[in-house]
Amino acid sequence: MQWTFNTLTEWDRACWDKLGPIYREAFPHGAKPEKVLRSMLDRRIASLHAGLLEGEPVAMAITGFNGGQGVKRFILDYMAVRQDLRGQGLGRLFFSQIRDFADQDPQAEAILIEAEAEDTEMNRERLRFWLHCGFIATPYVHQYIWVPEPYRALYLPLKDDFTLTDDGKTLFRDITSFHHQSFRGQ
Repeated sequence: MQWTFNTLTEWDRACWDKLGPIYREAFPHGAKPEKVLRSMLDRRIASLHAGLLEGEPVAMAITGFNGGQGVKRFILDYMAVRQDLRGQGLGRLFFSQIRDFADQDPQAEAILIEAEAEDTEMNRERLRFWLHCGFIATPYVHQYIWVPEPYRALYLPLKDDFTLTDDGKTLFRDITSFHHQSFRGQ
């Protein structure tokens, strides 16, 4: 198996034409529109990651940093593996490379994600995946005003001294700030 991990910091139409179907398949509702994703890369607040198996795109992610000097949080906004290839370890492999990418920034304290908190089998499977990747789930459940489903923050410390001082509510400040940056100017 030949696996390749690529990170793009500028919008590449040809690459997106191959990754877009994976994104739309995994996130049919509530995903950021393509023009917002393109703007995020154009404004250099996000990166687009691609996982290729035998040269064919099979995984994608959108990530970005939030925070300033010494308090950077790495936001994993979206990550997906092509549906027909899930359950084969590609998601963990892909995420390990995303984690390594985040860890290259010496100021990055933690990786943050938000996961749907409704008690459904699909959401329980997603939560198990993230826990197997080393994330820690927080008890706080956040209800956004613009989407109907509630979300829970999860975090993966990148620094030994990173500690969470509350139930996860503060993590949503970083996540929400990143979302606001994403839509700025749209």
